[in-house]
Amino acid sequence: MPHSTPSPPPAPAPAELPHTLAAAALRGARGHCPRCGGPDLFRKWLKPVDRCRTCGQDWSLQSADDFPPYISIFVTGHLLAPLLILLILDVGLSAWATAAILLPLAAVLMLGILQPAKGAVMALQWWLGVSGFIRERPAAPGRGARP
Repeated sequence: MPHSTPSPPPAPAPAELPHTLAAAALRGARGHCPRCGGPDLFRKWLKPVDRCRTCGQDWSLQSADDFPPYISIFVTGHLLAPLLILLILDVGLSAWATAAILLPLAAVLMLGILQPAKGAVMALQWWLGVSGFIRERPAAPGRGARP
């Protein structure tokens, strides 16, 4: 029986590439494909699709790992620190009452920020061409796409 080597995955289809990292990150944060703006970047809450249905970009290459939780914790902490100070010093709530208000709020904020943070990190990896992604940029007027 002849041994066949697996064929490489198909190259992504041409797409309307974002012009800036911010545009790609915004697409990812919204749960859309950072490359083409296609409708689904995630098949479950934090599980990305293997390939974009629209452009065919392989998202199994991503390795966002621990960076999205760090972003989520950082943003949540910076949003809640002034509220914590306000509740304890200005309103005069006890530590227990403040904890009863802020802990559920912190959990909701962190969980709410986590998926957009992962989408933005995936977009950053794609934009920079790391973790096995091919670095792509939109074509300049009158020229082909540049690497």
